[in-house]
Amino acid sequence: MGKIYRISGPLIEAVGVDDARMNDLVKIGERGIIGEIIKLDKEKIIVQAYEDTTGVKVGEKITSTREPLAAELGPGLIGSIFDGVQRPLDKIFEKEGIFIKSGTSAISLDRKKKWNFIPTKKNGDIVNEGDEIGYVKESSVINHKILVPPGYHGKIKEIKKGEFSVEETIAIIQQEGLSNSEIKMIQRWPVRKARKTLQKLPPDTPLVTGQRVIDTLFPMAKGGTAAIPGAFGTGKTVVEHEIAKWSDADIIVYVGCGERGNEMSEVLTTFPELKDPRTGKSLMERTVLIANTSNMPVIAREASIYTGVTIAEYYRDMGYSVALLADSTSRWAEALREISGRLEEMPGEEGYPSYLSKRIAEFYERAGVVKTLGNKIGSLSIIGAVSPPGGDISEPVSQSTLRATRVFWSLDAHLANSRHFPSINWLSSYSLYTPLLDDWYKKNLPADWILIREEMKSILQNEAEINELVQLVGYDALSEIDKLIVKTGKMIREDFLQQNAFDEVDTYCSLNKQYKISKTIIELHNKEVGLISKGTHINQIKSEEADERIAKMKYIKESEIDRYFIETMKAISTVGEDI
Repeated sequence: MGKIYRISGPLIEAVGVDDARMNDLVKIGERGIIGEIIKLDKEKIIVQAYEDTTGVKVGEKITSTREPLAAELGPGLIGSIFDGVQRPLDKIFEKEGIFIKSGTSAISLDRKKKWNFIPTKKNGDIVNEGDEIGYVKESSVINHKILVPPGYHGKIKEIKKGEFSVEETIAIIQQEGLSNSEIKMIQRWPVRKARKTLQKLPPDTPLVTGQRVIDTLFPMAKGGTAAIPGAFGTGKTVVEHEIAKWSDADIIVYVGCGERGNEMSEVLTTFPELKDPRTGKSLMERTVLIANTSNMPVIAREASIYTGVTIAEYYRDMGYSVALLADSTSRWAEALREISGRLEEMPGEEGYPSYLSKRIAEFYERAGVVKTLGNKIGSLSIIGAVSPPGGDISEPVSQSTLRATRVFWSLDAHLANSRHFPSINWLSSYSLYTPLLDDWYKKNLPADWILIREEMKSILQNEAEINELVQLVGYDALSEIDKLIVKTGKMIREDFLQQNAFDEVDTYCSLNKQYKISKTIIELHNKEVGLISKGTHINQIKSEEADERIAKMKYIKESEIDRYFIETMKAISTVGEDI
């Protein structure tokens, strides 16, 4: 036990703490405020507090727990809402009301709730770390697989079946040369340390989000990394909400890192009411929420990022596909800058610490498709929003994030102001996963999917160049083909790329529907190119019926899209017959 001798906001200096180690948690003052040792200086320790230190006095005691910040992992995570240091906010609300007082503590996982454990191993089986020994039904759509904790291996001496709490023994493993080890459903894992795996595998399956501009033009792989930089009001949070709601990941971990309270409250109120398009169940039955809003202590933002990725890795180790959405990592970087300044470290660019790029890279490197210790294949995809001041992505956080990620969804303020959502700019965005996913597309989608995608990209690029020319010479001076490209480009932008997140039908679009919409657009374009090549003027081509049907196509329900597609293709086939 030591004593506080200096306080500077969330930074506490103390002396007399025995056996102090870097990153160990401490309890500060009479209220037991949680903090973490971030620097050792001879007999002095420097601690960052994860809570407000108002009222803490010099001379108060400080006690080390001799443990690093660790996440509790076990049944009960799904459907829960935690703060940055994994305190359940619903339990705190019951105790404290709306505002969290400094020093408030709450157990992350319910110790009293009984779970029906069903073993998948039997007495005498040999197991190693990461092997599945049984499961519990955590929600109606998720089986929570109970894994042998890291460092344990041997013969199962006893395994039980029935109702147990997370702290009760469900199995006993006889380890060679060691005493028997009791296995429980709860584990603890230090959040700053990546969980062990056997092997990283190449990402070769797309993460289907239901957003056309993403899935068709700039796809992300399961196990991949993506950045969403954008100025205020460009729709970063809406894009992340849509991915969280509709992506085909098995588990969603959503981290609101420094988000405004009203945006987090929208997540908390809408997610339980939304139905998963795959299962028909509530989205909360496959979701973990971590809420570290902007009015909560700034230092807990860093903890919330690591807590989220540790929970995500835990479910990945069960063989699930997990998507972690962090909104926004800029506020995490701002917390690093604040602490670095209080530590009087040498500042880097724009005052950020010199190790900013390293921290960001370490975070995104925890993504990937892996062979787990239990020989399962799991994936963890990480999507991080970045909030550069004024939308300037040349600032350090954006640049460090772009170096660490392989997908760039560039949000455009001009598109957002013109009410085009998602406001992902199709000229400046990119995905480095596209070549890796082409084999999957060839096996699972019609053969011309890739050709249609590339033709759409080409038309959009040509349209942008032609529009620059129009500013100089005017629309009437364009060739007939250029006029057609302008028309088709507008159709791609308005009838395909633009998507209404608040429309019951258009909010989600399957790959089948995406293909059919893009197919009709390109089919009509090619039909009109053929007519123009024969000398027909664009204003002579009567395509109103086909144009109208294509414009309505995104609002057609999934169950009716196949029939509507056939009728639209018939309408396209009649274009030019009257010429």
